[in-house]
Amino acid sequence: MVGELHRRAESVLWAVLGILRRIPRPLIGRREIHAGRRTLLSISHLQPRRVLALLAALGVSVFVPSTACGEGITLRVGHFPNITHAQALVARNFERQGRSWFAARIGQDVKVEWYAYNAGPSAMEAIFAGSLDLAYVGPNPAINAYARSDGQEIRVIAGAVNGGSALVVQPDANLATPSDFRGKRIGTPQFGNTQDVAARAWLMAGGLRITQTGGDALVLPTANPDQLALFKTRQLDAVWTVEPWVTRLEQEAGGKVLVEEKNAVTTILVSRAEFLSSHREVVARFAAAHRDLTDWINHNPAEAQRMVREELRLQFRTDMAPELVARAWSRLTVTSDISLETLQRFVSSAQQVGFLHAVPDLSRFLDVP
Repeated sequence: MVGELHRRAESVLWAVLGILRRIPRPLIGRREIHAGRRTLLSISHLQPRRVLALLAALGVSVFVPSTACGEGITLRVGHFPNITHAQALVARNFERQGRSWFAARIGQDVKVEWYAYNAGPSAMEAIFAGSLDLAYVGPNPAINAYARSDGQEIRVIAGAVNGGSALVVQPDANLATPSDFRGKRIGTPQFGNTQDVAARAWLMAGGLRITQTGGDALVLPTANPDQLALFKTRQLDAVWTVEPWVTRLEQEAGGKVLVEEKNAVTTILVSRAEFLSSHREVVARFAAAHRDLTDWINHNPAEAQRMVREELRLQFRTDMAPELVARAWSRLTVTSDISLETLQRFVSSAQQVGFLHAVPDLSRFLDVP
């Protein structure tokens, strides 16, 4: 329990320090921020009662999960409201029907909680803060998180979905090659996410100078719903995104697909490294259930599409026609397969666009339990 207390206290203090950094300087000075950092760096040397006293002084409480008392585990899983996160959406819909796919296979003493994010970087911040244990996420945010933590924080435990991402351009735009995008505006889901890196790498491979804030073309990280609205009003010349937004851009805004990533890895399943180390058997059972669910989806595509559509409508108030989901589904390959060689290609792209410099040894990155 002491180790768990320290881990959670450290996560909370990192979160507090992050909040301090965001408060305008007139309200809080650098001395307080530096003090917070010093506190964090010294926490591992504190006695448990002093850890609690410190957090109480900050007005923060630490919840030690029931695993510390031997009463079960709460497994916190992140995902996005995208069709490319099919396993998570189908699993949540099973739960809505009173049938928990994962609980039935992991054990009734394990509670699964789901959390939705717009894109990968946000989910990885939650991993860093200790707020998530597992996440369905794109490969680039996971690789970036692995590099930021010097290989200590993230482990890939399974594949999830390939394909389903594309570059969509305005219907009457004369855009065919990267050089045609000079002076154009391209939307992506979030800065540093998998599609953001793919867009920048594709433009740079075509000879354009692309920086994180501009260059020969402007890459604009924009939330998926806003991409559609901006594309309709022609404030974006193109969008590099994932399903169902690719099909929605086609059907609702007249967009045309210029580049389709048919075989690219779009979604993987990752674990917080400390959680995998502490609860390897639980993660192994979750990964096995994930593989079984992947097989079920491939054997029941019509039912899976219906469940995804229903979950997007009920949970995220996104109502899509069956034909739209079927069209989006045709671009996906739902698979639990993943290889280190495939992940290495994403590392190369991230280095090409300047998001990664020194990358830790990837031998620990893929750890299938």
